[in-house]
Amino acid sequence: MSYNLLKGKKGIVFGALNESSIAWHVAELAHKEGAQLVLSNTAVAMRMGSVQELAKKTDAVLIPADATNVNDLNELFKKATEHFGGKIDFVLHSIGMSPNVRKGQTYDDLNYDYLMKTLDISAISFHKMLQVAWKQDAINEWGSIVALSYIAAQRTLYGYNDMADAKALLESIARSFGYIFGRERRVRINTISQSPTLTTAGSGVMGFEGLMDFTERMSPLGNADAEECAGLCVSLFSDLTRKITMQNIYNDGGFSSMGMSQRAMAVYNKNLDECRDCQ
Repeated sequence: MSYNLLKGKKGIVFGALNESSIAWHVAELAHKEGAQLVLSNTAVAMRMGSVQELAKKTDAVLIPADATNVNDLNELFKKATEHFGGKIDFVLHSIGMSPNVRKGQTYDDLNYDYLMKTLDISAISFHKMLQVAWKQDAINEWGSIVALSYIAAQRTLYGYNDMADAKALLESIARSFGYIFGRERRVRINTISQSPTLTTAGSGVMGFEGLMDFTERMSPLGNADAEECAGLCVSLFSDLTRKITMQNIYNDGGFSSMGMSQRAMAVYNKNLDECRDCQ
């Protein structure tokens, strides 16, 4: 069912690669709710993924851009506003990658060159995107910008590694730029702390299958999937949430408020003896 929540609105979705991408689901639902779209990713990702298929499904225009490259972002926002014939109403930042995670470097043995790439790709790209949009005055009044985060920005989760540092920085950028955009241009900026979701990036995290099982058992409502995250994104893009800004919103079935659940305790007790000495 469509509610026409985004009828007449125009937006840019960063990060769609394939059907497992949260950005893919956001683009599909935004289109269903009446939005016009520009899809963007790196040129290499666009060749490797199936985003051409998504563009056809959503009547979207593809504009390649490396979100870590300010020149690319300048061109992207210029082309997007030219295509739309005016300013943009919403933007999704769904970008994250850690070379340390991919290479199996643990947090106590980080490669610092990799760390700089993690921060640049996963967080500083958000600042660059916002700064370009700010300088071009590319976002309509009461527009909405959303970035995808994770609870590891606040809590230590085994295996999430330097991505946790990146997500903490991402959320800080949303608050700091959210104040400026809100004060001067009535644009809101929020982050969504999503349940662990089986995406191309997420599957690279150490012990990801066990993490998903644990959070499913801990969450009263169970894990939120990509489609449910898309629903929250669309609501934040819509006029229904005009006064929500600088927030990190948990879309995690209640996991972030839990200490221990009955289902998780049952599994823990079954393995207590054999794991008593585990560190």
